[in-house]
Amino acid sequence: MDTKNSVFTAKNDKGEAKTYEIIFKFDSEETKKSYVVYTDYKKEKGKTKVYANVYDKTGRSKELLPIETEEEWNTIETFLSKLEVEFDEKN
Repeated sequence: MDTKNSVFTAKNDKGEAKTYEIIFKFDSEETKKSYVVYTDYKKEKGKTKVYANVYDKTGRSKELLPIETEEEWNTIETFLSKLEVEFDEKN
């Protein structure tokens, strides 16, 4: 993963280089991992598609790792839901 500000370039599952924008990063106390949530702004069923992966916040590894468990997905979905509520309350 090559990062510059909140934009990075990575290869997708087809091996093509794609540019993505980081929406946010967070650490989970439950899973003891760091996550990055990002998008390429493509729409799917009228909604912007987002992706999530585990990353090494120390920067030693630039590799994005897959989300492996249902617990991890639940952690990410809970975090996204909280952000959505906070956003709605501010607007």
